[in-house]
Amino acid sequence: MQNISVKDIRKLLQGELVNGSENWSVKHAIYYNRHDLTHSNTLMFVNRNDAINWKEIDSKGPSLVISNKSSSELKNALDNTTVIQVKSIVQAYWKFIEYYRGLFQIPVVALTGTCGKTTTKEMIKHIASKDWNVQASVSSKNEPRQSLPYLTGIDETTKAAVFELGLGNTGNIKHQCMIYQPTIGIITNIGVHHLDGCKNLEGYIKAKAEIVEGISQGGTLIINGDDENTKKVPLQSFKGKIIKIGVQQKADYRASKIQFTKNGMKFVLQVADEKYSVFVPGYGEHQVYNALAAIAAVKEMGMTIKNAISRLKTYKPMARHLEFSTGIGECTIVDDTWTNNPTSVEAALKVLDTIGKEKKVILVLGDIKRLGNFEAKYHREIGSMVAERNIHTLITIGKRAEDIAKQAKEDGTNAEVLIFKDVTGVLDVLKPKLDSDTIVLIKGPMSSRSMIEFANNLKDI
Repeated sequence: MQNISVKDIRKLLQGELVNGSENWSVKHAIYYNRHDLTHSNTLMFVNRNDAINWKEIDSKGPSLVISNKSSSELKNALDNTTVIQVKSIVQAYWKFIEYYRGLFQIPVVALTGTCGKTTTKEMIKHIASKDWNVQASVSSKNEPRQSLPYLTGIDETTKAAVFELGLGNTGNIKHQCMIYQPTIGIITNIGVHHLDGCKNLEGYIKAKAEIVEGISQGGTLIINGDDENTKKVPLQSFKGKIIKIGVQQKADYRASKIQFTKNGMKFVLQVADEKYSVFVPGYGEHQVYNALAAIAAVKEMGMTIKNAISRLKTYKPMARHLEFSTGIGECTIVDDTWTNNPTSVEAALKVLDTIGKEKKVILVLGDIKRLGNFEAKYHREIGSMVAERNIHTLITIGKRAEDIAKQAKEDGTNAEVLIFKDVTGVLDVLKPKLDSDTIVLIKGPMSSRSMIEFANNLKDI
């Protein structure tokens, strides 16, 4: 965080100094009871209804409390704590956010999408970090409550920022965009997820579309021009630049001649009249789309396409994202336990269509969560996808995943179908089936530690 004097903060918020000195500077910012207080020189927003531990705050001092609590309560602060009283904590919070974001005239990328946003974000960070100090959200930790610490992670040395936007409910993306004020927005794709919070697919698309209005004036929106649900996002009111990526003729960044090769994908990228040969580590057509979005973004950030392509070659795919390894009996394990939704399952199956040729294919599929009233519908659709393929063994784990097995059977799959309530006993059933001609895809929810542990037990590590 860029250091800001307490005196300047008081003037900005038009607050009243209730306790302590204002002749020092803050170096961190949190919302009390939402973020951990771990540093000295921390500014914290404290709501009127928050229980406050003055001793803890003072022990991390000097500390700055911004609050709309009563004067009598705020005067309980100890010597090492400065207190500024404001009329509205909400107004103070947003005024500080607007002020802090306004200190930096740098490219800020915000990404959303059902799949690929974490990978695309990491690709952008990898490409840009060779030249610039890049502030980025950590892994898939994209909850709205993380936005304040991520924003204040920008300081005077930061040259660019890239943030993943989490979506659990309608309004989440709008909220985060108000904080980040992105100059570049990306929608990787829109599949099916979080229907419990968005009610239905239409609500989910509308929630994803919040990023369009969240992009700063004159900014850039990068979208997957091939994705059917993204085409439903209204763009008529968007006044900035729109870039479409895809494999269709009308894409601004178009991939063609896509090939599976050793450890990744090769394709030809066409931008206007220029053509480039691209290699991206990691398997699957979806990885090509991720690369297209990343290359388009860094070009908008001011880098050349040639440099982006060169640096993309050294990108290391994230763990548990279709991660290939050798397992028991020299089989091939494909660990895709990072996330689980219908779009990512379909992408994984498409990879197996190529990588699994001439192999004995075993699928281990767990529950898909957060589908609301549509759980049965989408699990059954996956069952139909499975039935269309040459699968040797289908193993489902969990109550919801039973619908995958049932539908695959109804559709006449040739696979041996095994249903388990949990991972208990699955390894014993699998071991005799594993050999060098076998490939095993394991796909389960990120929250399932048992599925992650199960995948690790299959690996020859």
